[in-house]
Formats: sequence, C-alpha cells, structure tokens
Amino acid sequence: MNSAARTRSRLHSSPRDPHRRLRGFGRGTAAAIVAGALALAVLVAATGPAGAADRQVYVALGDSMASGPLIPDITGPLACGRSTNNYAHVLAARLNIAELRDVTCSGADSNDMTSPQHLSVAGVDMGEAPPQFDALGTDTTLVTLTIGGNDVGLVGIAQGCATLNPFAAPCRDKWTAGGVDQIAQRIDAFAPKLGAVLNGIHQRAPHARVVVTGYGLYIKPGGCWPYQPVLGVDADYLQGSVNRLNATIAAQAGTHGADYVDVAGPSTGHDACQAPGAKWVEGYVPTDLAAPLHPNRCGEANYATIIATHIPD
Repeated sequence: MNSAARTRSRLHSSPRDPHRRLRGFGRGTAAAIVAGALALAVLVAATGPAGAADRQVYVALGDSMASGPLIPDITGPLACGRSTNNYAHVLAARLNIAELRDVTCSGADSNDMTSPQHLSVAGVDMGEAPPQFDALGTDTTLVTLTIGGNDVGLVGIAQGCATLNPFAAPCRDKWTAGGVDQIAQRIDAFAPKLGAVLNGIHQRAPHARVVVTGYGLYIKPGGCWPYQPVLGVDADYLQGSVNRLNATIAAQAGTHGADYVDVAGPSTGHDACQAPGAKWVEGYVPTDLAAPLHPNRCGEANYATIIATHIPD
C-alpha cells in the first residue's frame, strides 16, 4: 500500500480530531507539490529548449582587413565596405553559426569599439556606425577581432612610400629620422589600447571565446619594384612594421584571455607580388575586386580557413 493509500485509510478509520488529520494531510500534499514543482523547474532550467545550449552567436569586430571592402557583395553601411564574402561570413558558414553579427567597418580603430564611428565616402558624409561593442551580449559565444592597422596608420604610410623612381630616398629614412622609429612608437602606444579592448569584450560577452587575428603578408622580402612601386628597403621596413604590430597583438591576446591567430606566416607565397589568382592581398593597383593594400576574396576565404583551425568544431 502506498503512502497516499495509508493516509486515506487512517482518515476513514480514525474518528479522533479529523480536522487535525486533514490539516496535516494538506501540509504534506502542499510540500510534495512544491518539491515536485521545484524539481521540475530545475530540470527545465538545466535542459532548456532543445538545442539552446548549442546555439552559436558570433560577433565579428574589426577594421577593413576584416570587413573586405570592394569585395562583392556589399552588406551593411556602404562606407563600412562590409562584404558577404569577408572572413567572418565564410567562417560563420563553415562553422554552421546560428547567428552572425558582423559589425566590421573600414576605417575602424580601437576607439570605435566603444564610440560611434564617423563614416564618409570620398569626403561625403555618410553618417555614423554604432559602437561595435553594441553587438556583444551575454549570448555571444564567439568573437573575432582584427584591429590596430588604423590606430597605427599603416595603409596611409604605405601609400606614401609608393614611388616609380628607383633613385628616390627611401621613405624609411623619414620614419626613422634621428634614430627614432616613429611607426614602432605608434605600435607600442597601441598595445594598452588593445588590452583595454579585450577587457571590454570579456566584460560584455563573458561566455565568448575571443579570437584575435594579426595582419597578413603584404609584400615579400625585398619587394618586387616596380610591379609593386615601393623600393626594396621600404618593402622590408613596411612589412617589418606589420610584423611588429602582429607581435604586439599576439602579446596582448596572450595576457588578456584571447587566442591569437597568425595569418602572415601561412600567407607566404600569396603576397601582393604574386600573380593574380595566387595572391591573397592586392597591391597598389588591384587586379581583383578588392581595395588596394587589402585582402581580396581569396585572401578572406583563406583567412577564414586559418581561423577555423583554432576553433573546435
């Protein structure tokens, strides 16, 4: 006989203080109901909706290396140059991500993570992009970040080094006048800014895996003047500055709970000196639909493959 049946038997067989018995029965039943409800609530909370625990929300942060300007097709604000074939979109498809929030934007620097970014195209005001950190949340499971190039001003510096005069003074001399490497100083000043960005990501997306990329191999040792119109000494200086920036990014990632992904090493043989179809980045005059001195579609796809190897399936 179960406990409920024994209780009913005692209620029917004992004439003494039936109300006391009934009150006792009510308290026991209520306690059992409450306990059962709590157990069910705990079970539901633990399991959640089917598949909820596996739902991946990916937020892509960064600048034009990540956004893929001029690579078809454009998505988001025109001035951001965000492509549906940038590494974030390719990676999201490869990993079968449930939701991609791609807020990468050309021209972005570390300040644009927490402040609105002013947008323009050819000097025409195009409004603002919200702070990229607005895309982060407690539901975020993966974050990729590519930032630093605009903090240092590398593309503008490289553009200023272009020359078709083989006897021109190396632009390296300008940036290292007096024995002080001004670009190295900018890179060193960027380091704490990146640390603050990574801390901000962890605060806003505490459950996310954070992956930080470096920048690619833009030009091979010695360059390839005049195919790419930069003197050999300047080609080495510029790529050396990129490498220094990459080392800084790697160090900050290592001390701020993020994974660093090197895309320069695997880019060997795919720099701007290579033939169309082999190169992952475009040179001063693009031969593919991509911005000058930026990754092309092939480069973005290969960066996605490299990044994917650092993210478990």
